Amino acid sequence: MYLIAGLGNPGVKYARTRHNAGFEVVEKLSGLLRILPQRQKFDALLGEGRVGDKRVILAQPMTYMNESGRAICAIARFYKIPPERILVIYDDIDLPEGKVRIRAKGGPGTHNGMRSIVGALGTQNFPRVRIGVGAPPPQWNLVDYVLGGYPPASRAEMELAFAAGAEAARCFVENGIDIAMNRYNTR
Repeated sequence: MYLIAGLGNPGVKYARTRHNAGFEVVEKLSGLLRILPQRQKFDALLGEGRVGDKRVILAQPMTYMNESGRAICAIARFYKIPPERILVIYDDIDLPEGKVRIRAKGGPGTHNGMRSIVGALGTQNFPRVRIGVGAPPPQWNLVDYVLGGYPPASRAEMELAFAAGAEAARCFVENGIDIAMNRYNTR
């Protein structure tokens, strides 16, 4: 079994903001795999299905970003999913807007949702897909930036990034992290 978790904040207020890039990728993946996250359990919105012969859970934690680890850890523990089969998708200000990067493991950086997950799981050895949202302009407050929406000119590029993130997640389940990194880190 695999867990693919997109990070974000619940509610209409946060929809389509930079910090909800993970939610948007999971929504794209949901359509791609025909798995609808519609059940609330473990402080998350969940959907279950298959990719080939592999069982997959799509998750959107409803705990708000800073406590994402609580939901991810509960799901992983209940379904006995090892860290190497947990793929976390999230926004990254350290990547240019629209860039997608996959890593097999690594630290949380400055991302509070990732810090929460690393702390809850007790390891940073789980794969992740980072969706670049760009750094805030110097005059912007970081919180206002990540909780803000994209300018209209950027939205089309971000939609392509969300679609690429969804394809990368599917590739990870079908072929493993190394192949997914080779295919999607070169774009």
